[in-house]
Amino acid sequence: MVILDLNNIDLSCVLVIFGGTGDLTHRKLLPAIYNLKHSGKLPDSFAVVSIGRKDLTDEAYREQAYESIKNFSRFKEIDERLWQDIAGRIYYKRFEFEDSSGYENLKAFLEQLDVKHNSKGNRIFYLAVAPEYFGLITDELNKQNMVVNGDSWQRLIIEKPFGRNLSSAQKLNKKIKEVFSEDNTYRIDHYLGKEMIQSLMVLRFANSIFEPLWNNKYIDNIQISSSETVGVENRGGYYETSGALKDMVQNHMLQLLTLTAMEPPINLNSKSIRDEKIKILRSLEEITPKKIREDIVRGQYGEGIINNKNVIGYRQEDRVSPSSNTETFVALKLHVDNFRWAGVPFYIRTGKRMKTKSTEIIIQFKSVPKVLYAKEYETLKPNLLVIGVQPREGIYLKFNTKRPGTENFIIPVDMDFCQTCQFESNTPEAYERLIFDVMNGDNTLFTSWDEVEYSWKFVDTISSQWGDSKLVLPNYEAGSYGPVEANELLTKDSRQWWNL
Repeated sequence: MVILDLNNIDLSCVLVIFGGTGDLTHRKLLPAIYNLKHSGKLPDSFAVVSIGRKDLTDEAYREQAYESIKNFSRFKEIDERLWQDIAGRIYYKRFEFEDSSGYENLKAFLEQLDVKHNSKGNRIFYLAVAPEYFGLITDELNKQNMVVNGDSWQRLIIEKPFGRNLSSAQKLNKKIKEVFSEDNTYRIDHYLGKEMIQSLMVLRFANSIFEPLWNNKYIDNIQISSSETVGVENRGGYYETSGALKDMVQNHMLQLLTLTAMEPPINLNSKSIRDEKIKILRSLEEITPKKIREDIVRGQYGEGIINNKNVIGYRQEDRVSPSSNTETFVALKLHVDNFRWAGVPFYIRTGKRMKTKSTEIIIQFKSVPKVLYAKEYETLKPNLLVIGVQPREGIYLKFNTKRPGTENFIIPVDMDFCQTCQFESNTPEAYERLIFDVMNGDNTLFTSWDEVEYSWKFVDTISSQWGDSKLVLPNYEAGSYGPVEANELLTKDSRQWWNL
């Protein structure tokens, strides 16, 4: 990450949230702002303007914000003194995003806040809205001359999905670039704000015991898994046009892959790190129709049992077609065609309504030669390095040792560092970290346009081949580890998924 001297950085700004009454704002953004204040990271010259379609007063909106912070902040109890300071800096404006007069009034109001809160014209525009409004809002901001980047700065935060495919992403990016430069455009992927993802580079490049082994000489395979126990909930309409491939693989999973596989950057600035990530995306083995048939598995959950409760199948979810072929699970076998990773398979899987909620990166090291202990013990387990991203954050190393006693019996044991166990509420939430990074102009943990473009090229190749194939769905029960074909993807290579 970029090393910053925060004493010399002016964090003064107004955070303008389009979609201020939405779920994301109440569950993540408002609690993140309070958490930053609680941690001493929020400047005194700061204000929030939330924009929505509901008819609310400032006071009514502040009451809602208070409840959101109380329910979702990582700090268990609200410090009333801190809250009163924040409450006086939260404002609400109602207007339709298509209404040009609303932006004209917003500009005048923000100029008033600059005087009141000494925010110096600095702005963060957060688009917590549906993607179809991205271009419209940036256009209107430009028409009102609200993006100048002269003596002040203006930055844009965009939530995923960034487009529906490569073509739509390119059109959207062209539209945004007319108003905001690449340096001032922050495409958010909240996975990159998670503490253990940030620790991944430290694990690799600050420890001499790991980086020399981080290659095809010592690593047998790498598994990146992200599973959820929940279904699509109230997102059926969106998920029908997306599916697991576009919703998870195109962004989160490929980002985890790039950070795991990248070469050491020349320094810790954002451009150097992004350059190395892009090299990995460019090095992904070409996806041919044969590979799509043999190395990619998709699935859809049916009815099942989660936490001892019966749950419905995907086709019974709200706003989902009863004959839907949308995938809720994807497993892929990939290769990175470069010198470091030649011959090492990367196995990726992600799915909804799975047995457990977990995101992990598992490095499986090569087995020892079939002599000595490996010859005597047929079930000798390989060494594993496990990076837990969520919900349990931490790192543990699985290795073999002798069980105490008179017999020479070998067992696998763990050397375990549980970050959430040690630090609990002291660990910043992803959005908390990411908003702070935007304030200080650090885009390391955000996705560059080149990353978006290469990942869409990769995903579009797969989705275009899937087409209207006659895959029989659903093909896995809710509460399972996914389709049996996902297991076969590894067993045909004499490997297995590690469900730890």
